[in-house]
Amino acid sequence: MTDTTYPPLDTLKPVAADLWIVDSGPLSGSLPLPVRMTVVKLSDGTVWLHSPTRFDEGLARTIEAIGPVRHLVAPNIAHWTFLAGWQRRFPEAVTWAAPNLRHRGQVRRKVEAGDLRLDRDLGEQSPEDWASDIRQTVVPGGLRFREVAFFHAPSRSLILTDLVLNLEPHKLPWHLRLPMRLAGATAPDGRAPIYLRLTVRLGGRAASRAAAALVALAPQRVLFAHGAWFERDATPALRRSLRWLLR
Repeated sequence: MTDTTYPPLDTLKPVAADLWIVDSGPLSGSLPLPVRMTVVKLSDGTVWLHSPTRFDEGLARTIEAIGPVRHLVAPNIAHWTFLAGWQRRFPEAVTWAAPNLRHRGQVRRKVEAGDLRLDRDLGEQSPEDWASDIRQTVVPGGLRFREVAFFHAPSRSLILTDLVLNLEPHKLPWHLRLPMRLAGATAPDGRAPIYLRLTVRLGGRAASRAAAALVALAPQRVLFAHGAWFERDATPALRRSLRWLLR
């Protein structure tokens, strides 16, 4: 059986100074997606978790050794399902929600039941908490979709979530390799899944301007939630992956 993930799983992996990733998954469903969290140590010594993956106590202790965990980031309306475990472990951390996340029915019910907490909403401007380290851009779409992209300036790393899906064909089950290639979601320059491309295109010129702004950052690397991230030649790879959105 093929393994779509990137072992070792639920383990902190260094990427650059004050920047790590955690590979996890696979997510259940018809497509067993690998999933990734990004960890940043901010200049004030606190730790910022982007798109938290499944909670693991050993991993939590390793991250805690870097510094106090103060920020849990849900960067779009889909990447929030593992927040609760991290909130219980780090109750002092602030949970930041992508625009419109709190309006999703499933999310609203969990918040009302006390099973989930969304403290603050993300916007176009980075909050003071991390403005000196991380710049952010909201990529709009239709159907209330928003994804917040983050640029870690010290390492020149762009942190995305679902705007790029770069699955490696040899890691996919054989029956999914052709469909994923036809969908444009496979390496070396995979795009967002078709349904998401259609949704983001509803954001019109604002979405195109946001994509152009991300490419203009000229990142040295691009991290994202699913698939092989761009470790080198990141800016041209990003431009190819976002060509469906750039005007």
